[in-house]
Amino acid sequence: MKVTYKAAAKINLMLDIIATLPNGYHSLFMVMQSVSLFDKITVEKTSDGGIVLSSNEPAIPCDETNIAHKAAVAFYNFTEIEDRNISIHIEKHIPFAAGLAGGSADGAGVIAALNEIYETGLTERELCAIGVKVGADVPFCLTGGTRLAQNIGEVLSPLPDLKDCYIVLAKPDIGVATGPAYAEFDKHGVRHLDTGSMLFAAANGDFEAVCAKTGNVFEQLIEVPQRVPIKSVMYENGAVCACMSGSGPTVFGIFNEKENAEKAMEQLKEKYSQVYLCQPVNSGVIKE
Repeated sequence: MKVTYKAAAKINLMLDIIATLPNGYHSLFMVMQSVSLFDKITVEKTSDGGIVLSSNEPAIPCDETNIAHKAAVAFYNFTEIEDRNISIHIEKHIPFAAGLAGGSADGAGVIAALNEIYETGLTERELCAIGVKVGADVPFCLTGGTRLAQNIGEVLSPLPDLKDCYIVLAKPDIGVATGPAYAEFDKHGVRHLDTGSMLFAAANGDFEAVCAKTGNVFEQLIEVPQRVPIKSVMYENGAVCACMSGSGPTVFGIFNEKENAEKAMEQLKEKYSQVYLCQPVNSGVIKE
């Protein structure tokens, strides 16, 4: 049996670090949104060979360090299934190390596919319990849509869908290390965002207020030199807001008009190789 799922990227409409937890992790407040940039995850039941990964992207590891492999192991451990022979192919479209949860999306796609292949009938809560064992963003990538994410990201509350709009993603050709940014927070803290107003706006489906309150504390902790010029291009072309996603370096801009979004995308493509035009979607994993 072979199944294929599209796994959506995410952006953070808001990301605030609330506190450092006793276990060393960080308590977060995030309003997260799935967008129509997808990896394609194909999982096939095989007769032997164990868990075998492959990908069209040579830069990602196809071994047990890949979150997709970890997700498969976590699924098997949770369900206590002993027949653990599958092939997983990851067709990458989401940039990796970009703040878009590409790896977590792949893990979510694997969990959803295995649930179907083995006809385990797990609930959303059970699927998310598997997902959080391999990555804090995996539960959101399984559910998707517009959600408030708290604690380390695994406590999820549904919010009204974001209205139809156009989202431009631009990833500079650099990488970002999240660990040092959290270390800076532990040393110095941040100027916290207006989380109460953001939650009120999101809960009431107030698109304009959500855009007005969009923000990311990692912009105070992580230096991405291209962030300001990318935002400038977006605002010059009519973006209603622009912000870094996750720990970066990807910057997104939200537009009411497709024409304006396309103009911004074309200008950004002159300088950056990874620029995408997408829209909000209300699911994290979608069967093809």
